[in-house]
Amino acid sequence: VQLQASGGGLVQAGDSLKLSCVLSGTVVGINSMGWYRQAPGKQRELVATITRTGDTNYADSVKGRFAISRPNDKKMVSLQMNSLKPEDTAVYYCNANTMRPPPLVGSDNFWGQGTLVTVSS
Repeated sequence: VQLQASGGGLVQAGDSLKLSCVLSGTVVGINSMGWYRQAPGKQRELVATITRTGDTNYADSVKGRFAISRPNDKKMVSLQMNSLKPEDTAVYYCNANTMRPPPLVGSDNFWGQGTLVTVSS
């Protein structure tokens, strides 16, 4: 299983950017997909997640500005980022939590390679 993220870049404060992530490989099912980010000198933090039933969760810092979605192709997740701020500058990582095939129990976490988002003031 691999996750390929794309869409990062350099933008100005107030601009918008859309990140996309595609999961390749065979999985039994996907529990959730999401985005995390890591700024220089800081720990990786949750940005947004979406479950297989469509429930979403956002970090307080991005609520009202970012929107996560999973199109009909459920092996893909997108993050629409609006009203970007310099503090949004970070490497953004795509994550997928997948089911294990029976008789195994539990789940597996997969990470993409990260895509850099830089917001200038």
